[in-house]
Amino acid sequence: VTPEGKGRIEVISPVNEEVYGTAPDAGTADMDRAVAAARNAFDNGPWPSMTPDERADAISRLSASLQARAMEIADVITNENGSVKSFSIMGQVFASTMVLDTYAGIARTYEFENRRAGALGGDVRVRRAPVGVVAGIIPWNVPLYITAMKLGPALASGSTIVLKPSPETSLDAYLLADAIMEAGIPEGVINIVAAGREVSEYLVSHPQIDKVSFTGSTAVGRRIASICGEQIKRCTLELGGKSAAIVLDDVNLDDALLDQLLMSGLMNNGQACGAQTRILIPRGRYSEVVEAMGDAMSKMVVGDPNEESSQIGPLVAERQRTRVLGYIESGKSEGARVVTGGGRPDDLEKGWYVSPTLFADANNQMKIAREEIFGPVLTAIPYDTEAEALAIANDSDYGLCGSVWTSDFEHGAEVAAQVRTGVMAINTMAILDFNAPFGGFKNSGLGRELGPEGLDAYTELQSIILPAAG
Repeated sequence: VTPEGKGRIEVISPVNEEVYGTAPDAGTADMDRAVAAARNAFDNGPWPSMTPDERADAISRLSASLQARAMEIADVITNENGSVKSFSIMGQVFASTMVLDTYAGIARTYEFENRRAGALGGDVRVRRAPVGVVAGIIPWNVPLYITAMKLGPALASGSTIVLKPSPETSLDAYLLADAIMEAGIPEGVINIVAAGREVSEYLVSHPQIDKVSFTGSTAVGRRIASICGEQIKRCTLELGGKSAAIVLDDVNLDDALLDQLLMSGLMNNGQACGAQTRILIPRGRYSEVVEAMGDAMSKMVVGDPNEESSQIGPLVAERQRTRVLGYIESGKSEGARVVTGGGRPDDLEKGWYVSPTLFADANNQMKIAREEIFGPVLTAIPYDTEAEALAIANDSDYGLCGSVWTSDFEHGAEVAAQVRTGVMAINTMAILDFNAPFGGFKNSGLGRELGPEGLDAYTELQSIILPAAG
């Protein structure tokens, strides 16, 4: 629809620091219309009353429509936020369609209603009703993928949704809108409104919104939680992390596994909430592992993310580069040793680039080990015993992800189970599985996304008590 106001959001490409495109900058009147459309589609439209199979078919059509636009969407996201081409194709687009395909499958088998014997003599029907109208607040780091994490379960439940893309990545959302219309999703079920912070808060606090699903910083998550708490509004918060990769003494760090370890912290240019940025290494192997990491990181190709050869692209915005460089200076001032990187690449005059940086001789009390940097910066911390490694891993305000690197997978799983964090991986950079719940302990959030548990979060339980026979 035509926006109420004439304001525009300028999307600045982090590759060359020039305007890449513009999108309408929504005002409160635009948000009111979007919420009203979603409300009407939920209260009066066909979507909530469709069968799960019918909704699953629509989700599958949306996935196929996005797959047909995969290269175009990947190119746009690369130039919006700096993701390297390989990650934009797989991590930004195809991972998104895999999430939708997963929820199309879950919708077909999910138990939306069961019947059980009641305590009063009659039976009870327990239903999972759709939660209602959802506000989905999307960050800039993996915009389409996180949109899919909210769209999949919301659509499967029979809910409707208002999506609020980040200003930094507001363009790919319009390609999503094209796919939605092509997929034949009923009018008003999905609404996309790009806006800044003030209008985003207006959406969160809107009285016609039943649930908020937010992915982003812990600071903003606290604000959203306070609004939802005041209004007794459901919310899912997927927030920050400072995840630890625990390297055990028996690991065989060949080139392939070393690459997995490094990319667990450097994926998407380090702009990932689940990045394993604290690398815990046994003291007896500390020098060996740090040297191998530093050598590999120093050879990484930093450059235009549109080039196939680039492994590390620019950060999303100038403010983000300034932030990351500030953390690097903090690490230096606290006494950590820069093994490689430590600033901007000398050969790139344009673009918001930061060289992949490895700190050694660090401890877990340093700022670079306590706070989420959200850039290509890893901190190597030595330990003497597995008990000490676990203590270091758990000594964090966050608890989103983590990993264990070992030759003994069963022992690795035993170690992983002792880390207070939402997802643990063994010998892989994977920070989630589409069939398993994803989310964090402590300051990393509330609730879970993905898997059947992710669909649970978009439903309300309703009990229908039937009379006893006779």
